Amino acid sequence: MKNAIAILAGGGPAPGINTVFGTIAKVFLQSGYRVIGLHEGYKSLFADNPKIMEIDFEQADKIFKMGGSALEMSRHKPKDEEFKTDFFIKNNVKLLVTIGGDDTASTANRISKFLNEHDVKIQNIHVPKTIDNDLPLPEGSPTFGYHSAKQEGVRIAQTVYEDARTSGNWFIVSAMGREAGHLAFGIGAACHYPMIIIPEMFNKTKVTIRKIVKLVISAILKRQVLGITYGAVMISEGVFHFMSDAEIESTGINFTYDDHGHPELGNVSKAHIFNVLVQRELKRLGMKVKSRPVELGYELRCVQPVGFDLLYCALLGMGVKKLFDEGITGCMVTSDPKGDIAPLYLKDVEDENGKVRPRLVNIDSQKAKMVYGFNHQYITEADYGKAGKLIDNPEDFDFFKILNWEPFSFV
Repeated sequence: MKNAIAILAGGGPAPGINTVFGTIAKVFLQSGYRVIGLHEGYKSLFADNPKIMEIDFEQADKIFKMGGSALEMSRHKPKDEEFKTDFFIKNNVKLLVTIGGDDTASTANRISKFLNEHDVKIQNIHVPKTIDNDLPLPEGSPTFGYHSAKQEGVRIAQTVYEDARTSGNWFIVSAMGREAGHLAFGIGAACHYPMIIIPEMFNKTKVTIRKIVKLVISAILKRQVLGITYGAVMISEGVFHFMSDAEIESTGINFTYDDHGHPELGNVSKAHIFNVLVQRELKRLGMKVKSRPVELGYELRCVQPVGFDLLYCALLGMGVKKLFDEGITGCMVTSDPKGDIAPLYLKDVEDENGKVRPRLVNIDSQKAKMVYGFNHQYITEADYGKAGKLIDNPEDFDFFKILNWEPFSFV
């Protein structure tokens, strides 16, 4: 029986999945392997009748440049008792390639351990994918899909900012990012948004709805002090990851609830939530400022990959073959800024529960400090006099006091 490799994609889509899939298929087909694509991710891998897609060179050459995923995706997380070796043995699989984010990588780590314990000699290599850019890759190496999603986000965010200027309004923009703020930070900084709010900012204080609203108002006040009547704020949805259910419910928004009694944030626009709360506070302060919500989410995930991701994903796909030929397993494939391939072993980036640790925005980095120190607008002590003519207690909206930060010093 011909040797085979199996490929699956887990989690949500990201630009470049088809580039990875197509490249891997091409290089392994050239070496005489059968290439099996698994629809519905891990759900299909351990099913009695897995949904598979046989891939040939012509198909691989057709899909590599497309957005979306030729393989149907799933967020299914198999329990340990679901694991079995049947699919691997029946199809003579020599390599399992998983494409996904931290959850997919963590499950791949568990499967790798399971196969090793059952003496099934199959290599496992993970390709790090997420527009959130939150996998713990080497410094300077993004997760694939991030740059393409950011580029589309920048296109939309620039249009929104121009609308704000044209109409004299404010926009509250929310960007995806489960617990890290890379996407919101990247888009907001590229578009010169006067305020970007990400969870990593709250490194010296607790994340609360009240503080987030105050940061938004701080930017609005500062712009008014400067004589500017419009603007836009970028908020990462990751801030909700660090809030309790009680804090989220304090917004007064009507939520649906999951089987465990938790608010289902996926059923409501996060931009809408913050816009409602900001409007309430503006009215309380007597400030006549209009704002509108814009959500940056699903429309970023299936765009065609930009040039960076087309090349980067091709390198990762070829890198899978390189690591496979070297006998490496239980790792993520990485490509550094020079294009050199190296393994990042999953055991080296997992926590005590076997879950891959997320990579957060380094809020203490020079880049972050420059963006927040030079290219943001917010109330500081020097503005109390002018801001005090607009509202009472302008110190309540002091950027540094809200976050419990010290003023920046670049000397």
